[in-house]
Amino acid sequence: MSQAARTALVASLSPHLGLSQSRLETLAVFLIALVQGRTVNLSHVASQFPGSACLASNYRRLQRFFQYVRLDQAVIARLIIGMLELSRPKCLALDRTNWKVGSKDINILVLAIVTRRFRLPLLWSVSSHQGSSSCAERIALLRRYLALFEPNSIELLLADREFTGLEWIKFLIEHKIPFAIRAKEELRFALADGRVWSLSTLLRNKRARTTPHVLDIVLPATGLPLRLAAKQIKGDEWLIVLTNHADPKRAMRTYRKRWAVECLFADAKTRGLNLEDTHLTIPAKVETLTAVVALAMTWAYRSATCAMGVKAIKRKTHGRRYKSWFRIGLDALRHAIVNQSQFAVTAWLAKCPRRPLLRS
Repeated sequence: MSQAARTALVASLSPHLGLSQSRLETLAVFLIALVQGRTVNLSHVASQFPGSACLASNYRRLQRFFQYVRLDQAVIARLIIGMLELSRPKCLALDRTNWKVGSKDINILVLAIVTRRFRLPLLWSVSSHQGSSSCAERIALLRRYLALFEPNSIELLLADREFTGLEWIKFLIEHKIPFAIRAKEELRFALADGRVWSLSTLLRNKRARTTPHVLDIVLPATGLPLRLAAKQIKGDEWLIVLTNHADPKRAMRTYRKRWAVECLFADAKTRGLNLEDTHLTIPAKVETLTAVVALAMTWAYRSATCAMGVKAIKRKTHGRRYKSWFRIGLDALRHAIVNQSQFAVTAWLAKCPRRPLLRS
């Protein structure tokens, strides 16, 4: 394992996290082992520690780390924003991922950054129950974001049909958070004249396969104005996007970026770092583990930027990219840790080159 990489990680994280030298060393080894081995399984990570300590001692050291260390998500979020230089308004996506460890449910509600290149968890909360998040959980997560960043740092908040609800939408409007949220056809809203309709009834005589329909509606019991854009996507299925954006058609186009959060979950799981390999089930420990995974993904993205600069990823004949930005960075970083440690150190410490501003 690269001594240079460990030293760089410890030195750069020490001012932010306030951990002891031993804990910082454990975190650095975990980050490097996570990238190299593509797993969060503590047994595998324990084999990566330098020195002559036996495997059982290293494993117990990792157990104690997750037992006692709680990484501040606010600090991690600022580190991610700073390391990737995401100072401009950006799209955020709200979604959740879940899996089982034995009979225990792991359910993570994630507020993620989704840009043209990057998709990263920014803030998250872990629960041990099945099913959708509550409105209170979503609002608490957004309040944590607003405590760190201004509302104008959000270009659009993107969310799927699971994330609707009167109190939730009202919170977003009152806090001036621009959003584009997909709605179910059976949801009921009022028109300007006060009559309440379901969305399926409003759209029953309309057809839109190229140009979306735009309707002005009112949030029931509040009088708060909303707009929606609706478009048929296959058969008789409608894509209905609720928004408070001035241009609903643009909000609908931007909503396509929401799929990036699904790619983020794949990067954190089977296509990347195998988050589901963990045997941790206590929510506080899973939150700490997610913070470590977020740092590792940030390191991979920085490696991709150092390796590629401002070049674009080539496309195959079917039009899709040859690799994702994350996979390019992860492969480059894994190679560098073993064969070119200075690249790995530079990718973590140096500023990424800025791309020229592109018109949307």
